[in-house]
Amino acid sequence: MTLVLATRNAHKVREIGQVLGPGFRLRSLADFPEVPEVPEEGETFEANAVQKAAFAARALGVPAMADDSGLEVDALQGAPGVRSARFAGERATSAENNAKLLRLLKGVQEAQRSARFRCVIALALPDGTARTAEGACAGRIAEAPRGTGGFGYDPLFIPDGYDRTFAELGEEVKNRISHRAHALRRAREMILEIAK
Repeated sequence: MTLVLATRNAHKVREIGQVLGPGFRLRSLADFPEVPEVPEEGETFEANAVQKAAFAARALGVPAMADDSGLEVDALQGAPGVRSARFAGERATSAENNAKLLRLLKGVQEAQRSARFRCVIALALPDGTARTAEGACAGRIAEAPRGTGGFGYDPLFIPDGYDRTFAELGEEVKNRISHRAHALRRAREMILEIAK
């Protein structure tokens, strides 16, 4: 089955492909340069995911899937949240976002560094209907970046039950326990339904 992902993020496409497994041919918006960027204007992960998936499905006339995910840090009242990718500014790099997060958490003790990654996946049809699935992964924020794998906040996020960051654990472990993996397992059933 061919599935269009409403993203141009190659890391995300690869991770989704590894979690979904065989049987899916994934295409991303990088394959459709004529489709413009979808602004993320929603106040929730669900709103952004649905907006991106519905836009791509209408533009291309095929089912499309999108996710919106981010990091929620309890000591920061849930920030960066839906602004995770733009935490340090609209064109911020992952390193800049991580540096801002560490600045804001300077002096915060380990017990107060609890956080979670959240992900909402939306599957939209060209007629505008959409369904969603959600996943989360709880953990804490390290005091300094560790590891070279993954992307985004992975070098700072230590999932519960582990003493290493996502960037240190590697793709196999991350793709089993991550917020996106949990959401994708729930979304897989929706995807197979529309493939019938």
